[in-house]
Amino acid sequence: EVQLVESGGGLVEDGGSLRLSCAASGFTFDVYTMGWFRQAPGKERELVSCFSSDGSTYITDSVKGRFTVSSDNAKSTLLLQMNNLKSEDTAVYYCAAARPLLIGGSYYSARCDVMDYWGTGILVTVSS
Repeated sequence: EVQLVESGGGLVEDGGSLRLSCAASGFTFDVYTMGWFRQAPGKERELVSCFSSDGSTYITDSVKGRFTVSSDNAKSTLLLQMNNLKSEDTAVYYCAAARPLLIGGSYYSARCDVMDYWGTGILVTVSS
C-alpha cells in the first residue's frame, strides 16, 4: 500500500522557517517523481516544487530563493526547507508522487502535472 505522510508543519511567525518532511512507503521512491503542492484558503491547489527522478527540480517563482526541495533516498523521504516564510505561504501543504512513464518500452521521469498518489496534507500557518 502506497503511503505518503507529511510532517513538520505548524505555526510560525513571519520570517521564520519550517522544514516539511514526506515519508514515503509502498513504492520504489527513487524512480518516482515527487512534488510539493499547497492550497491556501479560498484558492486552488498549486504546485510548489517538483523533484524528478532524473534529478531535475522545479520551484515556483513565488517561493524561489526561500524554499529548497531535496530528498533522502535512503529514508524514502522528500524534504521541503522553507525559509523567510510570509503570510501568503499559509496553506495546507501536500506531498504527492507520480509513477515513471512507460513509453516505447522505456521508462521516463514523470512531470508533476499528473500525480498518482497524495498525502493527506499538513497545515502551515504564518502569522504576521
